[in-house]
Amino acid sequence: MPVYRDVGVVVRTHKLGESDRIVTIITQDSGKIRAVAKGVRKTSSRFGSRLEPMSHVQVQLYRGRELDIVNQVELVEVANNIRSRLECTTDGLAMCEVVEQLAHDRVPSKHLYRMLVGALRQLDKQFSPLVLPALQLRLLEVEGVGPRVDSCVVCATSADLCAFDVAAGGVQCREHKRGLTLSPQALEVMQGVLGGRVAEMLARSVPQMHAVREVVEVARAAMEHHLERRIRSTSLFKAPQAG
Repeated sequence: MPVYRDVGVVVRTHKLGESDRIVTIITQDSGKIRAVAKGVRKTSSRFGSRLEPMSHVQVQLYRGRELDIVNQVELVEVANNIRSRLECTTDGLAMCEVVEQLAHDRVPSKHLYRMLVGALRQLDKQFSPLVLPALQLRLLEVEGVGPRVDSCVVCATSADLCAFDVAAGGVQCREHKRGLTLSPQALEVMQGVLGGRVAEMLARSVPQMHAVREVVEVARAAMEHHLERRIRSTSLFKAPQAG
């Protein structure tokens, strides 16, 4: 079988037989790949814990017809901080799930790999509840369905914007409000992220908790609408509480 190497992020694993796992990896050059890691569930496995979700790895694989076979694994980065906090772990897994759903089998998608790696690094460096929604909003933009946040989707006014309509894909003014509530602070964050100022938005002091909850809710709802499915990894997420 042909052998190849790539670097990627493990986004999902599931059991196969008594001691194996199937791992799904978003790679830099090969797109989304699924491969069998033989014996990985044994305590004596040579792979150790390197093939867990969110692991950034260098892999050598044998190419198969449907499933590849993992031959060697080396860690590129260890996300210890993410794994040590429940909220970080939950957000990191949600990032992996979303990117996995957007990627296609064996179709190169360097932008998805780079965006996922960048978001996980940011989350590992310093937790912010805005890292996940920022990634979701940017991914929607890359997919060509970025939310409209500069003017009302009904009348095109840029004044008094206060709601977000998921189905319509954008914000609404007070006169045409019928979607999710959006405060001025939340709108500013979304405009900054979609305006290419992600780092600036994340570097700022975290806005009031109600605004954080609004951004999280809108980004998640917009992504789920695009995927036409729920993001399961967010079921453990607890929205920040005021105070």
